[in-house]
Amino acid sequence: MLRPPGSHAFELAQVEAVSEAMTHLTEHVMHVILLDLGSAGVEGKDTLRQVRQAAPRASIVLLFSLAAEPMARQAMRDGAQDYLIKGEMQSQELVRPLENAIELKAIEESLFEEKERAQVTLDSIGDAVISADVEGRITFLNLMAERLTGWPAPEASGLKMDEVFRIEDATTRVTIPNPMNQAVALNRVGHLPANCVLVRSDGHEIFIEDSAAPIHNRIGGVTGSVIVFRDVSTAGALAEETMHASQHDFPTGLPNRLLLSDRLGQAIALARRRATSVAVLFMDLDGFKHINDSLGHLVGDKLLQSIAKRLTALIRTPDTVSRQGGDEFVVLLQDIGTSEDVSIVAKRIIQAVSQVHSIGEHELYVPASIGVSLYPQDGLDAEALMKNADTAMYRAKDLGR
Repeated sequence: MLRPPGSHAFELAQVEAVSEAMTHLTEHVMHVILLDLGSAGVEGKDTLRQVRQAAPRASIVLLFSLAAEPMARQAMRDGAQDYLIKGEMQSQELVRPLENAIELKAIEESLFEEKERAQVTLDSIGDAVISADVEGRITFLNLMAERLTGWPAPEASGLKMDEVFRIEDATTRVTIPNPMNQAVALNRVGHLPANCVLVRSDGHEIFIEDSAAPIHNRIGGVTGSVIVFRDVSTAGALAEETMHASQHDFPTGLPNRLLLSDRLGQAIALARRRATSVAVLFMDLDGFKHINDSLGHLVGDKLLQSIAKRLTALIRTPDTVSRQGGDEFVVLLQDIGTSEDVSIVAKRIIQAVSQVHSIGEHELYVPASIGVSLYPQDGLDAEALMKNADTAMYRAKDLGR
């Protein structure tokens, strides 16, 4: 028993060889281990590793002669807590380094627990977290960051941020500057612009949103940066799907009134600059309501889809086929030559639509009536062209469809 006045009491156990020490450590809980460097079988790093594995929570104090000082320095770097020099201390002074070692070990355990708690917390959240030093080299990735980037943390550690966190504009494919670099340079929180994709290690792309911030030391100096980001691909796809649904007809998938109005406005503006013409063909199906009421909406929807397919096959890429609702369709023709060209297209439409439609067990015929208006002769804006084409269509019906 070692217990100087005012100090802790230490119960001592002594062994002569490393093998005996390993056996003793597996059978007893030790708080402090005093290693005599240079004695038989005690060879610094290897012995230290064996002792650390056998007693990971114990403090290790080195005892060495001046001749073994280089070995002691390496052992301190490898995890020993304190040291004593043979021949330069009295026995009563042994307690001081032992108590210091215990205190230091307690601090290390506390720091380890804090680090472990932070690690578990960061690995449990749904956002990805990456930190880097002031030079932009990665120091940490949580589990979600590993999943989203495709980089395991051990492989990413030490790499430049741009190697792991590649960001591009989804439309232009231009590389976006890393917001962490800006956070460090400007010492403030930053964000990526909208419509950015993260290019994973496997080349797969995901839409993300983020927040990057500088990391400071105690005196306010910037020591690195951290970025928190999440995968918003699903939300983006949902928004895109919602936008598509708001601009397209169900069940044909054709542009609806809203999208047609926008395209017609653009076509008029382009025709005005180029001094060309635009045609609006307003078509109404004759007898569709009777088919829909007698055979049901399912057959009616399939008939509309058949008509939409035939109309789409007749037009050029810049032109538009739109369903206005019910049995009304509009065809927008851009950059046309003469009114005779429009007449040819209208006749082809009537011929294509009027041919038999095989819908299940039904053979259906639906003749059509078409009214045409031309820019600039029949109107200078979208509203006027649509109104005049609609009027012309009803006139066609009155004249015998």
